[in-house]
Amino acid sequence: MNQLTKHPSFSGAEGPVVLVIMDGVGIGQGDPGDMVAKASTPHLDHLKANSVYTTLRAHGRSVGMPTDDDMGNSEVGHNAIGAGRVFDQGALLVQNSVQSGEMFKGETWQDLTGALEENTLHLIGLLSDGNVHSHVDILAAILKQTHEQGIRKVRVHALLDGRDVPPTSALIYIEALENQLSEINASGEFDYAIASGGGRLYITMDRYNADWPMVERGWNVHVKGRGREFESAKSAVETLREETPGVIDQDLKEFVVVRDGKPVGPIVDGDSVVLFNFRGDRAMEISLAFDDAEFDAFDRGEVPDVKFAGIMQYDADLEIPKRFLVTPPAIDRPMGEYLASSGVSQLAVSETQKYGHVTYFFNGNRSGKFDESAEDYVEIKSDLLPFEQRPWMKGGEITDVILDSINNQKHDFIRANYPNGDMVGHTGDLLAVEISVECVDLCVGRLKEAIDQTGGILIVTADHGNADEMFEVGKDGNLKLDASGNPKPKTSHTLNPVPCYIYDPTGKANLRLGAERDLGISSLAATAMNCLGFVPPEDYDPSIVEVG
Repeated sequence: MNQLTKHPSFSGAEGPVVLVIMDGVGIGQGDPGDMVAKASTPHLDHLKANSVYTTLRAHGRSVGMPTDDDMGNSEVGHNAIGAGRVFDQGALLVQNSVQSGEMFKGETWQDLTGALEENTLHLIGLLSDGNVHSHVDILAAILKQTHEQGIRKVRVHALLDGRDVPPTSALIYIEALENQLSEINASGEFDYAIASGGGRLYITMDRYNADWPMVERGWNVHVKGRGREFESAKSAVETLREETPGVIDQDLKEFVVVRDGKPVGPIVDGDSVVLFNFRGDRAMEISLAFDDAEFDAFDRGEVPDVKFAGIMQYDADLEIPKRFLVTPPAIDRPMGEYLASSGVSQLAVSETQKYGHVTYFFNGNRSGKFDESAEDYVEIKSDLLPFEQRPWMKGGEITDVILDSINNQKHDFIRANYPNGDMVGHTGDLLAVEISVECVDLCVGRLKEAIDQTGGILIVTADHGNADEMFEVGKDGNLKLDASGNPKPKTSHTLNPVPCYIYDPTGKANLRLGAERDLGISSLAATAMNCLGFVPPEDYDPSIVEVG
């Protein structure tokens, strides 16, 4: 058992330690696109003046991404927070495996591609260079490999982003992909094509069982070849945009590419399928549809007999999927395990959109609890509405659950995620984003009052930025402008630092900033352990504060 040592000079807060993750609420430049700065946040302002306050890194190498040019995301952010250390993440692991060629030497790849002959290799995934769920360079490398192997027929099923990249950038990626496919096809010996597609929030990429009809639409378009028909992916995007002015890529409806009046790429017996997304949360449901013999979330119809693999295994405990190309990061001894072994009762709570982040990802990509008797996980069902129509989301309900725990002394450590700044931030609706931040501020204010009354410690931070930068900002710090002179909208995460407020109303912890500065969000685990009256493990990243 991984038990923690008691702190020599501080026995822990009188009340619970509450870790609040304001998803997507970073620190921007205060420009017109900084909705965090524009929002009215009296409670966060009060905390800043009355807490130990600092900023934390939440992107790039600080969360295990390949370079510091890579933005953070909720998956890697919660991995880092929960693990207390930084592990190389899927983006880097896949990149290294592809560049070294190891992925293509593995048994799974060889089995999927070795006996295709007249059958087809299907590649399903997000067509994006956001490096959050996927990267087009990985897809390009796979296509290069299949070409060199002499695989004659390949179909790409392209999910459109507009969320981790500019909101209407799909044609950039489609045209680059079409160019590569045309070069491969030039000899006349190969038949490579885009077969189907649609926006990532309309088909295929649901998570946490929130909207299975989304996955069903993806199954029908990718596997069955059923959907609105177009001669090319480009014409599909152009037509759908004309019909729905203002629509962004993530919301584009599904399409099927046809040739001579027939779909070019339904998935049939004998084919092989690779899901090339490396992030797990939005890959698991479509993986189950291919991989689970007992699947009953929707009627799949006649299921083709295919070989299926994910580029990674998205859930090792549940073996989703059963076959994969790159071994995922092995995150051991996360914070939750230490606390459970040390007799600390825990509550994890969020709404559906981020529930898996405070449970599965926080626990090091592990399903289930470390101690059933000492841990409570609460999921509040998210609304199936566009987030800009209800920017407060389930903030009030999340807060109610936390307050019930605090006021009734149910748990020693509480972790919660408010998804608003991230989920609403991805819509690009400025007013809605501003309201979403103000909702989170109101919720934090309610929690502060309870902490005041019970003598707990409140830690408020974020996993990455989003709402803090709703217009594109150049390296010179100035807003990027479009041809009409208007700021270019931005719906993706940011490279900005995130705030960290550590509030101890009693003063008994004698909180003060530790000696080390320029820390990342991985230091939050050691910080929470200190506030609970424990000495963090030696190999954990250093605590933000000293106590006692």
